[in-house]
Amino acid sequence: MTAMTSGAALKHLREAQPGREPSRPSLILIDDDLLIVDALTFLLTPAFDVHSANSRSQARALLQALPAPPALALVDLGLPPKPHAPDEGFALITELLAFNRAMKILVLSGQSNRLNIQHALTLGAVDFLPKPCDGDLLLARLKHQLMLLDAEQNSERRGGRHTEALLIGSSPGMTTLRALIGRFANSPFPVLVEGESGGGKELVAQCLHHESRRTGALLLALNCAAFTPELLEAQLFGAARGAYTGADRARAGFFEEVSNGTLFLDEVGEMPLELQAKFLRVLENGEYYRLGETQARRAEARIVAASNRDLRDAVRRGQFRADLFHRLSVLTVSVPPLSSRGDDWRELLAHFQQQYADTVSPFSLSAEADALLGGYAFPGNVRELRNIVIRLGTRYPGAEVTAAAMALELEAQLGAPVATVDGADAAALRGRLVTDGFRLDDELATLERQYVTLALDIAHGNLSRAARLLGVNRTTLYSKLARLGLNPSQE
Repeated sequence: MTAMTSGAALKHLREAQPGREPSRPSLILIDDDLLIVDALTFLLTPAFDVHSANSRSQARALLQALPAPPALALVDLGLPPKPHAPDEGFALITELLAFNRAMKILVLSGQSNRLNIQHALTLGAVDFLPKPCDGDLLLARLKHQLMLLDAEQNSERRGGRHTEALLIGSSPGMTTLRALIGRFANSPFPVLVEGESGGGKELVAQCLHHESRRTGALLLALNCAAFTPELLEAQLFGAARGAYTGADRARAGFFEEVSNGTLFLDEVGEMPLELQAKFLRVLENGEYYRLGETQARRAEARIVAASNRDLRDAVRRGQFRADLFHRLSVLTVSVPPLSSRGDDWRELLAHFQQQYADTVSPFSLSAEADALLGGYAFPGNVRELRNIVIRLGTRYPGAEVTAAAMALELEAQLGAPVATVDGADAAALRGRLVTDGFRLDDELATLERQYVTLALDIAHGNLSRAARLLGVNRTTLYSKLARLGLNPSQE
């Protein structure tokens, strides 16, 4: 299964084949309560082609088995193996967007406190509905998201493929980024695109492709984090019939399908080490093999790779090959986070209001709401701002948004005090060990709290940056904050 772009996925889902009725839009439903799954399937089936799973692992397997990515996802936060905590649901939102960043994810959950709602929306969910939910309201929200998906596809066609139309902003960082794209577009060498999630790395790949002489050829995108190692190798190189379980026919891989176009590999840092060696050989001599075949094939694609991980750190940790990193990073561009782009958020806000003008009503900001948004760190970057615009336009059509209303849309920033880390020399450790009541778990929890609070202070409360400093993902850090009592909702 390929990870399609929004236009390709929507075309597959919405267009009728000759002589057939138009297909229903596809929806994936993830909930571990079978009664709820049955009731929602009955409710939604007249309007949607519903596919259900009861866990993250089942959802991943289902996505890889479907012929095309679903347009919509309806997700419960409380999933096995921790149904009473939101961690699995948060991780699933990230995985769904990694599989298809155009997917509209709606959360339907009983774990609907303000903290969970804000975090789900920051991760990229477009709506949050508490359980129990009125059926007519749920249908209306889902159909509204389909309209927005259509609006995005139409906007892409109207906006053209120029870099200025895709990479919006007047900040120095964006000016430099556009200049580098123009300089690198026709180079045959790979380009490594670095930046935080939601910042627009795939847009950079589109600009590199459409400003190059390859613009008439295909641009294909593949997210390396969305597949198992075996399936990722088959996606890249293709496979002979019977090469792996479920390979009932021979199939071409992305290298073959893209031909002399551009292959965009997102989250390349998640590529398994064994596959990295095979990928490196393709970059070095241009040859690859389908799984289960011995006949060499030629790769002609230009490679654009992206990662929100620090690949240099991954090399130091032994998680990414140094020779592959140097090969990929011949040309490197960095997408600046929205928090560092000054007033670019104003241009983007106006752009999104115009983009969704046919489906979302305009709104204005009070001076206080404007100041609040201007001082926000946007941990979800441009994707988060887009979703904020959509929600505000839906909830406050034609109205002025107040600071109180704006505050409900933003994830609280963490300003935890810095804790002083105690010296860890042998004498001090020995003294604590022989103290009555010593408990290793308490000592480790104290040390963990100190490192977490220090990372948050260095990152000025930005969860994504603090997570990178600590070497954990954002969802793991979020769980640690809750366990340590460093709750963003405690103001």
